[in-house]
Amino acid sequence: MSLLISFFQENSIEKKIQDAPDKAYEIGVFIGSMLPFVLLVLLAYLIYRYNKNKNN
Repeated sequence: MSLLISFFQENSIEKKIQDAPDKAYEIGVFIGSMLPFVLLVLLAYLIYRYNKNKNN
């Protein structure tokens, strides 16, 4: 299911970049598309670190 959703989002992102008025907009679209993944990785690391310190 998530693969299907990401497939549709990828097309949308590519279209937004093609229709971008300037480079700043392209950078914003790229950051906006990567931000959820970065936040999830950061959250997973914080949970891992918390649990590791809790066991010690």
